[in-house]
Amino acid sequence: MTVAQICITATIIVYLCFVICTGVWIGRRSKKSAEGFYLGGRGLGPLVTAMSAEASDMSSWLLMGLPGVAYLSGVADASWTAIGLALGTYLNFLLVAKRIRRYSVQLDAITIPSFISKRYGEKKPVIMCIASLVILIFFVPYVASGLAAIGKLFNSLFGWNYMLAVVIGAVVIISYTSVGGFSAVATMDLIQSIIMTTALVIITVFGISQAGGVDAVVENAKSMAGYLSFVQIHDPTTGTAKPYELINIASMLAWGLGYFGMPHILVRFMAIRDEKELSLSRRIAAVWVVISMTVAVCIGMIGNSVSKAGKIPMLEGSASETVIVQISNLLSSFGVVAAVVAGLILAGILAATMSTADSQLLAAASAFSENMLQDVFGIKLTPKQTMLVARLTVICIAVIAVFLAADPDSSVFAIVSFAWAGFGATFGPAILCALFWKRSNRQGILAGLVVGGVMVFVWKFLVRPMGGALAIYELLPAFLCACVAVVVVSLLTPAPEAEITDLYDSYNR
Repeated sequence: MTVAQICITATIIVYLCFVICTGVWIGRRSKKSAEGFYLGGRGLGPLVTAMSAEASDMSSWLLMGLPGVAYLSGVADASWTAIGLALGTYLNFLLVAKRIRRYSVQLDAITIPSFISKRYGEKKPVIMCIASLVILIFFVPYVASGLAAIGKLFNSLFGWNYMLAVVIGAVVIISYTSVGGFSAVATMDLIQSIIMTTALVIITVFGISQAGGVDAVVENAKSMAGYLSFVQIHDPTTGTAKPYELINIASMLAWGLGYFGMPHILVRFMAIRDEKELSLSRRIAAVWVVISMTVAVCIGMIGNSVSKAGKIPMLEGSASETVIVQISNLLSSFGVVAAVVAGLILAGILAATMSTADSQLLAAASAFSENMLQDVFGIKLTPKQTMLVARLTVICIAVIAVFLAADPDSSVFAIVSFAWAGFGATFGPAILCALFWKRSNRQGILAGLVVGGVMVFVWKFLVRPMGGALAIYELLPAFLCACVAVVVVSLLTPAPEAEITDLYDSYNR
C-alpha cells in the first residue's frame, strides 16, 4: 500500500471505530423498552429529526449515483430527479409529519404497520400482517444493496475481498443498531449527514481548482450538446443531444411520491418530542436537501471537466458513479494531510450508505419482532424478552442481507429503485388516506396495499418492457392504481364504525 492508501485506510478505520463507540454509548443511555428501541421514546429534537430523515433517505446515491448521472449526460436526468425528491421531501414534512405524529400518539402506535392497523380498528391483524410482509419483502434486499455498495467501494479502492468488506460493514451497522436502537441510529444519522455535507463541500472546491476554475467548468459544459438543457440529454457515445421526453420527466418527478410511504422516514415524524417542532424540521430538511442535491449535480459537471483536463480518467457507464472516488484519489496525492481529507470524503460515502442501511434494518426488525411475532402470531413477551428478540432480529436480518449481497455484479441502483417504488405504491396511498380521508375503511386500505404491491411487480416486469409511453417508472402507475383501489373499495363497502370516525375527528381537531 502507498502512503496515501495507508492514510485513507487509517481515517476510515478511525471513523468506523467512532461510529461503533458512539452508537453503543448512546444506546446504553437510551430507554430500555420497545418504544425506546424502535422510536427513541419519542424524544427526538427538530434538528435530529430533519437530518436523520434526510440522511436515512439519501444513501450513497447522493454521493455516487446523482453525480454519476450528471457526469455522463448533463443536468436533465439528475436535476428532474432532484426536483422530484425535493418536492417530495417538503410535501411529506408539510402534509404528513404533524398529522402522523399526533395520530400515532393517540393510537399508541410505534411502527407503521401498527399505526395503519390501529387507525382502522382491526380485530384480526390482516392489514398488520400484509404491511409487515411488505416491509420485509422490500427492506431486506434494500439493506443488502447498501451492504453491496460498501463491498464495491472497498473492493474498488483497495482491492479488498468483496465479501470481507460486506461483512465488516454489516458488523459495524449491527453493533450500534442492535445495542442502541432508534436513538443511536437517529443520532448517528445526524453525524453522518454532517460528514456527507463536508465531503460535498471539499470535493466541490478541490474539483473546481483542478478543472481550472469555474469558467473552465462552465465552458466545458457548454461545449457538450444538450448538457445544460432540461429538455435535452447529452449522449456521451455520439456527442449529440437527444430529446428528454415528457415521460422521462414524469418518471423522475414520480420519485417524490415515494416519500409518503417510506417507513424509515415516517417513523422520524412519529418520534419527534413535540409536533410543533416539525415546522423547524421541515425548513432544515428542505434547505439541506436542495443544497446537497444541487451540489451533487454540480460535482458531476465538475468531474467531467476534471477528466477533460486530464487529471482523472474519462469515466464510462456505471464507472461514472465513482467520480467522487476518483477526485478523492487525486486529492490524496497532495500529501499526508490531503490523504486524510480524502479518507474523510470516502468515509462520507460510507456514512451515506450506513445511514440508510441502519434505518432500514431497524424498520425491518420492528416489522418482524413487534408486528409479526407479537401482534399477528400473538406471542406474548416480557419487556426484557421484547428487547432481546428485537436485537436478535436485527442480527438475523443483517445476516440474511449479507447473503443476498453476495453477488458483486448485482445492480445496487436497480434494487433501490424497485424497493422505493414498492414502499411508495403500497404505504403511500394508505398513509395519505388514513390521515386525510375519514370515509376510508379497512377493506379499502387492504385493497390498496395489495393492488399497489402487485402493480409494482406487474408494471416493472410485464408492462414497462413494452416501451413507449408504458416505459414510465413503475411507482407512478402503481401509486395511482392503489389510490383508485382504496377509494373504490371503501365506497363500495360499509362506512367505518362510529368509534373509528370519532377517533379520527378527535385527532383532526
